[in-house]
Amino acid sequence: MFKILEKTELANNIWQMRIEAPRVAHSAQPGQFVIVRVDEQGERVPLTISDYDSQAGWVSIVIQTIGVSTKKLCALNAGDSIADFAGPLGRPSEFVSEAPESLRTKKILFVAGGVGTAPVYPQVKWLHEHGIQADVIIGAKTKEMLIMIDQMRALAGNLYIATDDGSEGFKGMVTGMIEELVEKQGKKYDLVIAIGPMIMMKFVAATTKKYGIKTIVSLNTLMVDGTGMCGACRVSVGGRTVFTCVDGPEFDGHQVDFDEAMRRQGMYRTLEQRAAKIAQERAEGHVCKIGLDK
Repeated sequence: MFKILEKTELANNIWQMRIEAPRVAHSAQPGQFVIVRVDEQGERVPLTISDYDSQAGWVSIVIQTIGVSTKKLCALNAGDSIADFAGPLGRPSEFVSEAPESLRTKKILFVAGGVGTAPVYPQVKWLHEHGIQADVIIGAKTKEMLIMIDQMRALAGNLYIATDDGSEGFKGMVTGMIEELVEKQGKKYDLVIAIGPMIMMKFVAATTKKYGIKTIVSLNTLMVDGTGMCGACRVSVGGRTVFTCVDGPEFDGHQVDFDEAMRRQGMYRTLEQRAAKIAQERAEGHVCKIGLDK
């Protein structure tokens, strides 16, 4: 069992949990993820690591309550425990293996959309600890949906906010903010790392491609099993089929077939809706245990 040390509400239906997991914390690196299971009957939920402390032995995850399993997880509180917290899994961010001296010569821009801000944070933190200050764009629909602003501001070289409705910072999409920085402010970047909704990453990659900026995206939202055995996270990158959970989750954004990835992502919405309906009916006493198998 893994104890929840701390639980914080970051925004409506978005929670951050600090989990006591010394072995995971000791090996964790930016870009990796964990598999969480609330109890023995629970679904395996892949979640990217949002922070970790190898000395104190904890790992943080950020969860948005969307489906049955995430709602069940977010119903727990500090002091409660979860059954499984397996990791770290996946490949670390590419820059982790690069010499800090080389990284310091590069201008790096992170683009975080919504909950994607969480996995961006440990990457920016790692770079900061190695003497590299990256610029960061955080985007959300409204001011109320922005998360981890203060933490990111303490580490980023420059922090830019973009909201769809203009309630905070730049009014418009993160792609518009990229264009503002490159075209109007004359910023030059060697690398863009984008993490967020699939559609956001698709258009970020399209925007950076016209500027010739290398772009990395994280396809963590495609993962289901987290081990490559189920095959659900297959995606085409540069015309080659790869598995997000074992070959990624980070890939060259200019090589990803986003339309295929979004079609695959949509395949599971119906299943999740059915699970939510069964959970609601069961809570209301309308479904017996045998009925769940039908």
